[in-house]
Amino acid sequence: MAMIKCEDCGNEYSDKAAHCPKCGCPNKEISKTMAVWKTGRTVIGMLSLILFVLISFQSCAAGLGNAIDNNNSLSGTAGFCLAICMMIAGIIAICTRKSVNKIPTVLPALFYWFGSLLTIGSGDTYGDLPIWGTLSFIFGLVFVVACYKQKK
Repeated sequence: MAMIKCEDCGNEYSDKAAHCPKCGCPNKEISKTMAVWKTGRTVIGMLSLILFVLISFQSCAAGLGNAIDNNNSLSGTAGFCLAICMMIAGIIAICTRKSVNKIPTVLPALFYWFGSLLTIGSGDTYGDLPIWGTLSFIFGLVFVVACYKQKK
């Protein structure tokens, strides 16, 4: 643990502290780190909403193809469930983008990972489904890392 000097009052305090205990001046390095993770969570949330639309259309097309072929494949349904999970996670991510609590940061990860689990072994007639499932897993991983990198 290193000591840093406050730019406002000159007091020395820990570099791990979010602000100077004497005057309350924020630690600029921690503020920058938190801003990066908040921005990343917001961008992933918006991407999730865009991907919801794309995956929904692809899933409907795959489901229609499965129904026409009568092959009893559930890849279209799994894709649509993944799209719903990504939409919910994206909405939570955008609504809680300023939160530094752990629960609102981890909650989208749970939805991303649940959607990712739905895609395992179900990409037989919907070739993009494993790609979307992997992307969903990576999004969830980013949110878990953000949870540990952010401080209250």
